[in-house]
Amino acid sequence: MSLKSEEDLRGMQQISQLVGSTLKHMQQYARPGMSTLELDQYGRQLLEGQGARSAPKLTYGFPGWTCISLNEEVCHGIPAANRLLQEGDLVNIDVSAELNGYWSDNGGSFVLGQDIHQHGALVEASKRILAKAISRIRGGVLLAEIGRLIETEARRSGYRVIRNLAGHGIGRSLHEEPLEILCYYDRSNKTRFRKHSVVAIETFLSTKATYAHEKGDGWTLIAKDSFAVQHEQTIIVTDQQPIILTAANQLWE
Repeated sequence: MSLKSEEDLRGMQQISQLVGSTLKHMQQYARPGMSTLELDQYGRQLLEGQGARSAPKLTYGFPGWTCISLNEEVCHGIPAANRLLQEGDLVNIDVSAELNGYWSDNGGSFVLGQDIHQHGALVEASKRILAKAISRIRGGVLLAEIGRLIETEARRSGYRVIRNLAGHGIGRSLHEEPLEILCYYDRSNKTRFRKHSVVAIETFLSTKATYAHEKGDGWTLIAKDSFAVQHEQTIIVTDQQPIILTAANQLWE
């Protein structure tokens, strides 16, 4: 969406603060032995308590309030009572929600407890690359150049980007124009970021895979023979530094 009024700005700030806070509290609440369903229900309580609705449930009929993906799962993991968190798991939580007609999206991967499987470097690379990508976004900048930056930085860090997943526009619905803000350079894409627009910027990194494949449950996407992470912030594009609406989460602490 493109912000048209102070009402638009306040609406986006309110829902973005809520999804950012929900993600942060879910990350802090997670512990070994807990099911992903229990973690999801905690997120549901936080969102419902403020009158917000789950964006993936509302838009696509997703069987959960949030997406919780583990280890080789890149995104859209279904919360389940029999999926138990374990020490050292690579956990991704993606929280997106609607409130009063405004939508926001926020995600983050982290290592649960002790980093016994040495996933920390992958997580930190994704955080760092997302921060750098966001810092370069201005009105008039080519989307493709941000994709180039993400891909280049991932390669320098020894990782790969997932090429069939992307960031997107957001605001009055979950997915808006531009529908794909890719994590790699697409020379054919001449679209530029527009001042006052709202977008969700995402990094999708893996240890080996370059494409995400369906797991077989109709929702979850996995990186075969790899570990994968995702980080995401909803921002307002300006002619200077972007405004990070979802900055409540742990990525920026």
